[in-house]
Amino acid sequence: MEILVNIFDFIIHVDAHLGEIIANYGVAAYVILFFIIFAETGFVFTPFLPGDSFLFATGALAAIGSFNVIFLLFLLWVAAFLGDTANYWIGHFFGQKIIDHPKIPINQKHLDQAQIFYDKYGGKTIFLARFIPIMRTFAPFVAGIGKMDYKKFVCYNAAGGFIWVFGFTLLGYFFGNIPRIKDNFSIVIVAIIFISVLPIIIKFARAKYRKY
Repeated sequence: MEILVNIFDFIIHVDAHLGEIIANYGVAAYVILFFIIFAETGFVFTPFLPGDSFLFATGALAAIGSFNVIFLLFLLWVAAFLGDTANYWIGHFFGQKIIDHPKIPINQKHLDQAQIFYDKYGGKTIFLARFIPIMRTFAPFVAGIGKMDYKKFVCYNAAGGFIWVFGFTLLGYFFGNIPRIKDNFSIVIVAIIFISVLPIIIKFARAKYRKY
């Protein structure tokens, strides 16, 4: 329970925690940022890590000189690309063993949702899932299990990662330090998270409505 509270606190106050990381680690903060983005998409058991809100916050900090924005953009794009790539190959070689392992905390419903998404959109899932929390963690894993053509995967992975990283980071860079946004940063983070998961909420609501 304490771990969940800490994760929630990190997500809601991501700007403050990023400030602490910068103060404590200096240039090494880039390595930490790289690992967070890589882990969110690269490890199937870490879908809870912040993505959209994290990128927005790093962009806002880059705007006040905490990070070199050009280096940051390409660093996080590489992290996102390599994360999806690692997740694909994990699914390709070890997918079913991981799913069947009783001690690995994977939510089967999330896998099923990713599979439904994949069945509907095919290879485009890798691109579209970048913008949906949880789904972006499971989509490359499911693609690996399904032995999706790797050349096609790379194209969607690179394009989706580019637009996701550059889009949210630059939004933070240009708008994150507007006084009204900066003074209500936690509310903005909650709004970003809500908008990100809205497609899942709508899909769930429609499925429930059809049952009745």
